[in-house]
Amino acid sequence: MLCKYKDKIHFCMFMVLLLQLLSRTAAQSCARSCGEKFNTCSCHSTCESLRDCCADYKQFCLDIEPHSGSLLGGTDFKILNATFEQNINLTCRFNSEILTEGYVDESGVGHCITPLLYELGWISFEVSTDGVSFDRSGRWLSVHHSKLSPVYKISLVNATQWQYYGTPDVSGDLKMTWISSLLKAERVNIELWGYNETGEVYSANWEAEWKYLYTVGRDVPNSGVFSFTPQIAEKPYFLWELGSIRVSPSTKPDGAQNVNALWSEEHALAWHLEEAFGKDSAGWALEKCINWDKEEKAMPNFLTEIIDCPCTLAQARADTGRFHTDYGCDIEAGSFCVYHPGAVHCVRAIQGSPEYGAGQQCCYDSTGAQVLTGDSIGGSTPDRGHDWGSPPYKKPPRVPGFSHWKYDVISFYYCCLWSDNCEYYFTHRPSSDCRTYRPPRVAAVLGDPHFMTFDGVTFTFNGKGEYMLVYSSDRELSVQGRTEPMRFENGTVAMATRLSSVAMREKDSDVIEVRLGDQEDELQVLMNQQVLSFSEQKWIDLSGVFVFSPKASNVTVMFPSGTGVEVRAGEGVMTLTVLLPHDLQNHTLGLLGTMNDDPEDDLTSSNGAVISLNSSAQDIFTYCAGWAITNETSLFTYDSTFLLNEYYYAPKHDPSFIPNFSVTEDPEDPLLEPALSLCAGEGASFCKYDTLSMRSLEQGNATLLAFRSHTSTKKALEPVQSCGWLSPPNHGQKEGTLYLEGANVTFSCNSGYGLHGSHERTCQADGEWSGEDAHCVADNTLAIVLGSVGAVLALVVMVIAIVVYAKKQKKEAWKQQDDKVTYQHPGSHL
Repeated sequence: MLCKYKDKIHFCMFMVLLLQLLSRTAAQSCARSCGEKFNTCSCHSTCESLRDCCADYKQFCLDIEPHSGSLLGGTDFKILNATFEQNINLTCRFNSEILTEGYVDESGVGHCITPLLYELGWISFEVSTDGVSFDRSGRWLSVHHSKLSPVYKISLVNATQWQYYGTPDVSGDLKMTWISSLLKAERVNIELWGYNETGEVYSANWEAEWKYLYTVGRDVPNSGVFSFTPQIAEKPYFLWELGSIRVSPSTKPDGAQNVNALWSEEHALAWHLEEAFGKDSAGWALEKCINWDKEEKAMPNFLTEIIDCPCTLAQARADTGRFHTDYGCDIEAGSFCVYHPGAVHCVRAIQGSPEYGAGQQCCYDSTGAQVLTGDSIGGSTPDRGHDWGSPPYKKPPRVPGFSHWKYDVISFYYCCLWSDNCEYYFTHRPSSDCRTYRPPRVAAVLGDPHFMTFDGVTFTFNGKGEYMLVYSSDRELSVQGRTEPMRFENGTVAMATRLSSVAMREKDSDVIEVRLGDQEDELQVLMNQQVLSFSEQKWIDLSGVFVFSPKASNVTVMFPSGTGVEVRAGEGVMTLTVLLPHDLQNHTLGLLGTMNDDPEDDLTSSNGAVISLNSSAQDIFTYCAGWAITNETSLFTYDSTFLLNEYYYAPKHDPSFIPNFSVTEDPEDPLLEPALSLCAGEGASFCKYDTLSMRSLEQGNATLLAFRSHTSTKKALEPVQSCGWLSPPNHGQKEGTLYLEGANVTFSCNSGYGLHGSHERTCQADGEWSGEDAHCVADNTLAIVLGSVGAVLALVVMVIAIVVYAKKQKKEAWKQQDDKVTYQHPGSHL
């Protein structure tokens, strides 16, 4: 009896332990838990490098291929490292609301089809195997359609023919091509889709509309090529003037949403417009242009809130925190500037304007001068809709690409390309003349490592640890740097350090970290501790920040304040450049100094004490050590045992690492002579230090080149005075389209007209033009004017003569009266 009682107790204890074990096991699953860390395992993105992933991490925290595609949707991506049964109901859900059908292929690999999205950046998605429980998750990168690689789009052969079709002498068959293997279908439909924006502008009911119009080719072979002869569309389809071609499987219904598909670039639908366009395209376009002019006059003025353009091409290319290359006119790609003849390079403001989400575009000619619409059809033009969209996207006029086409591009066709009436367009889209542009300030960290502050102070700090480089409480901006000891070629530790990682954030943006990778001169980028891949896209839109990486050794980070952070890798070291807008004047702290035009207070410690610029290397070392961060303020990722031991659990400034504060120039050193030969001019001291301390001419040369690059950037960003655009006189011309300090503009008149005002005007240092406004007056008008002036002068002379004569007569009369009074009989006063 007692035994049975004990057996029951043992059985109960066993069940309790079993339930606890099952509960713990369930808690350790990554189902609905991606990003979390448990006591015994992790579902966080760092778990793979730390080797503590939960057993089902790959099954529930999904990797996909490809990981990016057009915001228009239609991309078929496969789920990696996870297998599915073929008879399941695979459903994909994007942004927690948009459902699309998935499928499982014959190999057990799961696939999702991406939906239409009116936004850019990382989009969360979830996967369900029963249509109810969405317990697997991942992320998808939605990309601006024009920034997508051409191989993932339909190519419109001879794009000019497409967009001018129906204008004089433009006709024939239209042709398109695509990579057929990207569509999992033997036969396809060719569809036309149109874009429009409806509702009251700048109101809550202003909506984007992307609509299927009609099928151009039905059930055609998926051969990767299709030609057709355009026909005038029926009403109301020809009312749609902007859209794209879609190729999708013919097994899907016409206009089916969120199916595997390829899209063309958005374009003007000249080839299907009404008959009136074909009969008189210029007259039809003029009418459209005039109607657009009326609509623009009724809309809010966005020009007052957009950023001003840089004055020179050098400034535009150096101000990487606020401006980026416009891919439609890129000097690095041969300056093929279709919409800006005469320009060699254009940039766009990265951020949309605060209230209206408007954009700015700035174009420059081969001399580096700004091209203005007052002088050329190829001039810079602002945009009511930013071409790259503007967060939070989704609604007009912030829809990436399409809002810009709706309000800024199709109207350019109306007024300038399909007709010759650009004066209407440029009235509403005038160039910004840079009179209010203020270049950013620049600071740098380079070599092993040397610091150049915003106010121009230079010093060397070879500490090991994690430090605050730039901090601004006003903008909640933080840029932090990690340094690590350098090693000689034989692997031994040198008594010098290098910048190995930079982490940054502005307000509540994603945290971006850029660090040296495993391969030589390779940079690795992390967003919120998760590695970013630039294998498919070079530009990534993130929350509160943009990141651009054209190659593995080059990363630029851009924040809404206009702050730009450039990181470059070369010769095993990292070079950092920080650009700050003028708004942060007097609002910065950290190792890169107090940006206030006063070098004397650049070495201000974290407790507010200021040390002299003439301090010893040891004193500067102590000052810099005081800018060590804490684990609580750190933005860095610690995803390896090395980083945990060396930086997370260790002091943020390693007091045991004492570097060499100087190098000895030993005449017997065989490296001295080539070092002195190499290290000449500006930056020579840093070059010599790095060459001799690291025993490497390559290292010294890399430091010298980095220093010269920094100097060049500073020079490019020096302020330039602009006097603003000058118009030519009516019935005359001007010579000169440069409006910066020292520039001359001359004026002349047409035959039969005379010049009044200054023949030549010079832009002065105070931002004002010398001389007077120039006017051209017709010669016959001049004769009339001179005759009129002569008549007026004669009349004035006559009036004056009459007045003088009258006064003389009056005076004589008074005199005669006085004489009579003098000889009157005395009795008259009685």
